Amino acid sequence: MKDVLNYKGFIGSVHFSADDNVFYGKIEGINDLLTFEGETVKELTDAFHYIVDEHIKDCEMDDISPEKSYKGSFNVRITPELHRRIAILAKMRGESINKFVSETLSQSVS
Repeated sequence: MKDVLNYKGFIGSVHFSADDNVFYGKIEGINDLLTFEGETVKELTDAFHYIVDEHIKDCEMDDISPEKSYKGSFNVRITPELHRRIAILAKMRGESINKFVSETLSQSVS
């Protein structure tokens, strides 16, 4: 993956501000907005690890899940031609488009 940090199952975005001469990021995929920064890659990584550890501790103290809950649906924009091809393949398998796309995505991320 490009421009991300990974620690204890959490993903942190990575950006650089030339104006401030600092790396910065936020934890992705959680309900809270948690940011971190550092002037070096090591400082950024250490700050990311620290904020993840603190977030986990806070969630344990509050007895809540540290991860964002997803509802299981999302919209994806595709070309009409791709939509048509998916519909045809799903029909040929005797499946709904939802089932076809879900199974295809599941295979892709496995």
